[in-house]
Amino acid sequence: MEVRFDSNFNSSARRSLSENRSYAILGTGALGGFYGARLQQAGIDVHFLLRSDYEYVKKHGLFIESPDGTFRLPQVNAYRNVHDMPCCDVIVVALKTTQNNLLRQMLPCLVKDNSVVLVLQNGLGVEEEVAGIVGSNRVMGGLCFTCNDKVAPGHFRHLHYGVITLAEYAYDYLACGITKRMLQVKTDFERAGILIQLAEDLLLARWKKLICNIPFNGLTVVLNATIKDLISDVHTRALVEEMMQEMVTVAAAYHRAIADDYIEKRLKYIAKMGPYRTSTKIDFDYRRSLEVEAIFGNPLRAAQQAGIDTPQLAMLYRQLKFLDTYYCTDRAIAVLAH
Repeated sequence: MEVRFDSNFNSSARRSLSENRSYAILGTGALGGFYGARLQQAGIDVHFLLRSDYEYVKKHGLFIESPDGTFRLPQVNAYRNVHDMPCCDVIVVALKTTQNNLLRQMLPCLVKDNSVVLVLQNGLGVEEEVAGIVGSNRVMGGLCFTCNDKVAPGHFRHLHYGVITLAEYAYDYLACGITKRMLQVKTDFERAGILIQLAEDLLLARWKKLICNIPFNGLTVVLNATIKDLISDVHTRALVEEMMQEMVTVAAAYHRAIADDYIEKRLKYIAKMGPYRTSTKIDFDYRRSLEVEAIFGNPLRAAQQAGIDTPQLAMLYRQLKFLDTYYCTDRAIAVLAH
């Protein structure tokens, strides 16, 4: 099955960015805080939106621990209110998808004529949601393969990796190829020491990441396990492989072919990561709302729409919905109150 490229794709509609680009970071957490700090360290103009950490970061800046070099930024452009931020060339959405209801208020304040919104979120359909606010021509997807954690206010620890895959978004996730502004964003991140891979097809890249995200993010929560645990045990490894194969089948239904050896290669690569907690496991351990719909619900609905049976994903989705409702912040309090 062949991937359809957008025959109506007009690269000129996706205007090139300014030569001296500015960045807005929406979501200064383990992901946004790390990448934003690296960009500022490289001399790029960066503006950070914060909530609970605002007072601390405004006074003390950001501190990054990393095997690539530990550093402190004593002063950063910190904001509590998006209305106080300047319009920027690149708006990085690094919020959890559970906070995407805030984007309709945030994004219009920050975009200008040639801005691009770079969505660094997990799951399926996240770019489509952002495009509904700012228009398809302003949206680019970014898929991060990194191991990061928040240690304390303004303090982030980078453990492994850090590569980002960039791809343009178009309506119905038609493939767009490589654009000039992708190369411009790549230049900025590589100047900051972040490895960037460019992809011609965002949907293919999304399915490839979901092949790993779904089993590992989900099973580490429901089985209270690390990635190393899941890989090491013969039974859980078999379950992981079944879930991965389900996603390969769904991707094929959407004309995205995954190589036969992709699963084996990813498992070998992931096995080197050690006892790492996934982002969903970290959220659950802190009783924060889980990204159930973006990572699990949307792929499940895509499978159902294509007529593909995914029993393992369906079970995992229902288990996570239960845990999210009865154990995680806000929703759990509301349920228990009744």
